[in-house]
Amino acid sequence: MKFEGIYTPAITPLNAEGQIDKTAFAEVLESLIAARVHGIIIGGSTGEYYAQSAQERFELGAWAKEVIGSRLPLIIGTGAVRTEDSVEYAKAAKAIGADAILVGSPPYALPTQQENAVHALAVDRAAGLPIMLYNYPGRMSVSMGREFFDTVLKASKNFVAIKESSGQTAQLHMLAREFPSLSVSCGWDDQALEFFAWGARSWVCAGSNFLPAEHIALYEACAVQKDFDKGRRIMSAMLPLMDFLEEGKFVQAIKYGCEIAGLRAGGVRAPLQGLDTQEKERLQSIVAELKRNVASVAGGKS
Repeated sequence: MKFEGIYTPAITPLNAEGQIDKTAFAEVLESLIAARVHGIIIGGSTGEYYAQSAQERFELGAWAKEVIGSRLPLIIGTGAVRTEDSVEYAKAAKAIGADAILVGSPPYALPTQQENAVHALAVDRAAGLPIMLYNYPGRMSVSMGREFFDTVLKASKNFVAIKESSGQTAQLHMLAREFPSLSVSCGWDDQALEFFAWGARSWVCAGSNFLPAEHIALYEACAVQKDFDKGRRIMSAMLPLMDFLEEGKFVQAIKYGCEIAGLRAGGVRAPLQGLDTQEKERLQSIVAELKRNVASVAGGKS
């Protein structure tokens, strides 16, 4: 499987009682398909997997496959503290016919590079599917390094891509130069331009839940058209949103962005709390200006 384009880590809509809204979830998926994103990820951080029961996660994956069918690639997240749990999520992904799985480092445990590799290979054996690795030391407290990559890439051909979310350009450089068989996907939004300059062919971006056309415009300018002057102008227009998202209420902002776009997102699960009135007004203003500016650069395609 080749990872190319915009991959959206879908939100998980909740109803007034805080339970998963299956109908609204289907509407979110249909909106992404209609917007022509290139793939959908279920069970990622943006989907609040950490606040869901195992049964909810199994059901979300199955519901997503039922809605999406074969129209877009479906990637299932396997993140968990225990390797045994990640293995079960991988098995479930295979059972429903997912196209790939997302494999990160177990949080809190602080595994060594070798221990982390053993974890990833156990998850790989459970599914036998293409794998996008997920390096996010800001949440997992460990970073995938050379020893990890050397071990897993030599052991299995299923490791084909990585969502690189360290925010460290040196890590991007290492991956691009030393591990060319691993397709690098942007996982740090305000570095998207740099990722594309270093050969990234995909971008896993939560903001594409509600601004898919704008994220696709940046991908097409940089990765398809190789027009980095245009890409810089689009990126400049998008930076205010990226700055807002990094203020500490990331998932809350993504969900309210979906509400702005006319989707039913609902609230967020505890311990998170929603945006306040002032934050909502700021995001509304940022989104409106972003859409105008990107449309101007992209020739009205936004």
